[in-house]
Amino acid sequence: MSQLAKVPSTTKVARKRKWRGDNGWGYAFIAVALVVFAMFTAYPVVSAFIISFQEYRPLGSVFIGFENYVNTFSDALFWKSIRNTIVYTVLTVPFTLFLSFAVAILILPLKKRTQTAFKAIYYLPAVASGVALSVVWLWIFDPMPSGILNKLLHVFGLSNMNWLGASSTAMFSLVLMAWLSSHGTSIIIYLAALLGIDESYYEAADLDGANFLKKLWYIVIPFLKPTTLFLLVTGVIGSFQVFQNAYLMTGGGPDNATTMVGLLIFNNAFKYFEFGKAAAQSLILAAIIASISFIQFKFFGKNIEY
Repeated sequence: MSQLAKVPSTTKVARKRKWRGDNGWGYAFIAVALVVFAMFTAYPVVSAFIISFQEYRPLGSVFIGFENYVNTFSDALFWKSIRNTIVYTVLTVPFTLFLSFAVAILILPLKKRTQTAFKAIYYLPAVASGVALSVVWLWIFDPMPSGILNKLLHVFGLSNMNWLGASSTAMFSLVLMAWLSSHGTSIIIYLAALLGIDESYYEAADLDGANFLKKLWYIVIPFLKPTTLFLLVTGVIGSFQVFQNAYLMTGGGPDNATTMVGLLIFNNAFKYFEFGKAAAQSLILAAIIASISFIQFKFFGKNIEY
């Protein structure tokens, strides 16, 4: 019996082998990513969930149950920020996808070096600082006659407009900024997907006498469904989290006409120090984004081969 006791069990031997060789190195490499994820993603999410049920205080928070959620759902400004965010998303995401797709189609027939040059040009604004780009757009939307857009209005005999200071034009100004801002990432992704389509499909379409529009409808668009779905989902997520444009350009004004959900959460947390309410609103926003993403995969993810 003593000799049998010294023989290691099969399970223990398997565990030792599991942590040796390539498996051990694999766990060692992903350990760094797991630690970073735990520190900067998992821990903040868990903390936000706990704080959302508290009246947060630096020296001892008070548990208040669902009061932060009740106050959020009864807050008219929260629903207005949701509406503003939805309007911004509906006006920006579809146009951004269409514009990126159109530019990628135009770049596709060019030579490889020319394609690379155009991809670099279109992606270059994404490298620039968002604050620097906002300063440029503030100059474009300058309400004085020296503003670029107002100079353009003068050409057509129209008077100056306070683009960012009027409720009727503030949201349109942010949408216009999103339309004309960098779409380099989407263009590069679309172009990569276009280059992945086998030339034999186009050759067969040429034999059948298909024109450009038929090739676009029956070949290109079906093959780009997974790419379009990916860009649609990520675009909606990004637009629902928009913060920088509203914060730097309008501050949420005038009359909260450009207050997005992200800006509202920021103001509640770091301006009014209502951390519990801000945490509750951030979790509600996460639930909204997750629901919209699920709906997109459910209805637009049909008949897609990855």
